[in-house]
Amino acid sequence: MKNYLLEVCVDSAESACIAAQNGADRLELCSNLVIGGTTPTLALFEEIRKNCDILINVLIRPRFGDFCYSEKEYEVIKGEIRQFVKAGADGVVIGFLKADGSLDCERMKECIALTEGKHVTLHRAFDVCRAPYEALKQSVELGVNTILTSGQEKDCLTGLSCLKELTAAAADRISIMAGSGVCPDNMKQLHEEAGIRHFHMSGKKVLASKMEYRKENVPMGLPAFSEFEIWQTDGKKVARGAEILKMMQF
Repeated sequence: MKNYLLEVCVDSAESACIAAQNGADRLELCSNLVIGGTTPTLALFEEIRKNCDILINVLIRPRFGDFCYSEKEYEVIKGEIRQFVKAGADGVVIGFLKADGSLDCERMKECIALTEGKHVTLHRAFDVCRAPYEALKQSVELGVNTILTSGQEKDCLTGLSCLKELTAAAADRISIMAGSGVCPDNMKQLHEEAGIRHFHMSGKKVLASKMEYRKENVPMGLPAFSEFEIWQTDGKKVARGAEILKMMQF
């Protein structure tokens, strides 16, 4: 059995198949990766499940922005967890903070119970919490399997020293998975300097839209993002990452 893991974050059926075919061990499925990811549709999950024979964890995040959710948003979150567990997801990716920046353990506990024993990842809500080591301890007590983190910094290399401390504090009670900026070129450094064995990457490339006619002055969303660029997983990046991990000493 492998003692390392390569998770690829995807938001389309095409990207999921590319990642699975090029050595990903697990998918984190979301929608809207360009804004950090939101909950995918059930139809997208089912299409990928038909075509990909690897683990699929589903991000449950109802909107862009912070992780302090209203009661109505929380009810939606619980419904989505039930929906994806019933549909056969291998796990969920969740996170809740209170207004004071602490981990919302009550909501975490309730949602973990809804997974019926599936894998649970605490997502990068962890990176904006007030007290990361307290949140780590609480996550262990709650039964969280994995914490996805950049070490409370904008990317994993900037947060390298924190990742090292978190890995030591975890002491194999919970998996610390590095994310944000993970690529084949820094996987060895992340392992050797911080003890990371679980890696989360998007490995994306930007494709040009197939549209020939382009109405450039009518944005459909955030003006900062082009309507004529599509993000997709780069199979070469995933394959290279998988090969590097295979050759490393864990």
